[in-house]
Amino acid sequence: MLASADVAALEFRSVAEPAAILYDAPSTKAQKLFVLSQGYPVEVVVKLEGWTKVRDDTGEFAWIENNRLSERRTVMVKVASAEARQAATENSPVTFTAEKSVFLELVEMAAGWAKVRHPDGATGFIKVSQLWGL
Repeated sequence: MLASADVAALEFRSVAEPAAILYDAPSTKAQKLFVLSQGYPVEVVVKLEGWTKVRDDTGEFAWIENNRLSERRTVMVKVASAEARQAATENSPVTFTAEKSVFLELVEMAAGWAKVRHPDGATGFIKVSQLWGL
């Protein structure tokens, strides 16, 4: 049997509430593992009725109630400091700098770059290799 060459795109969501509890099973009676803050990007692994199994940037898996997730796409800076540029090129002027673990809204993708919006409203392009949540 031949394996399909098509690879499904990763699906990401963000935490919709100021604090969302993640569990070790799809039930509020399950063990509480940790809490994620609003805007935290998570990778969707499995969806069940009312629950989604997600993976965070550390590789940990947990369950979260579906209503605690947002369709809003965010990314998280995974390097000490990431420079956002006016255009998707190395030579473009820097518009802002974001420190590690800062959440940014994903605006669009551009060949190895992500156009992002900082919470203060500034926009710019950051290399995708410096972000988690794509």
